[in-house]
Amino acid sequence: MAALAGSISRRYARALFSIGVDRGSFEQLGKELGDFAELWAGSAELRQALANPIFKASEKKNVLLGLLPRVTPTPDVQKFLLLLLERRRLQAVANISRAYREMADLHTGRVRAQVTSAQPLAPAELERVRTSLARRTGKTVIIEAAVDSALIGGLVARVGDLVLDGSVRTQLDSLRDKLLN
Repeated sequence: MAALAGSISRRYARALFSIGVDRGSFEQLGKELGDFAELWAGSAELRQALANPIFKASEKKNVLLGLLPRVTPTPDVQKFLLLLLERRRLQAVANISRAYREMADLHTGRVRAQVTSAQPLAPAELERVRTSLARRTGKTVIIEAAVDSALIGGLVARVGDLVLDGSVRTQLDSLRDKLLN
């Protein structure tokens, strides 16, 4: 069932993405879709109002119509979200947004790197990591930083299937394995 949901999400994302590419506004459409997906994920009240079968379709539509101009000023995104509501697919907006972002990244030659460090990295350190990963991948790199104190020190960078692990925890684990064998 998850594969089917992913396929449906990609199909919806592809439809909006092709509109954005045709109009030269795919970055703006993706940003607005992502903004709405964040709002959806962060608001239990909104999910309750728009996903609950107790409320009439016309009531749900009025709620969404009142909200959309403030969150998504682009008419294409507004129509798209209204279509999702009508087809009862609004719950998939996070997956649709993720699929859209992947399409936009592929289209522009970007990759996203998850960089996890033991402590927050300074902007200059993040820039050095970004530059290094860009050289290694040959693409523009967008860093998504996270902190995991269990790493002790160093960092772990994931870009697609590539994992670069320079954490102290991994080095200690490796040393322990060598000493025990």
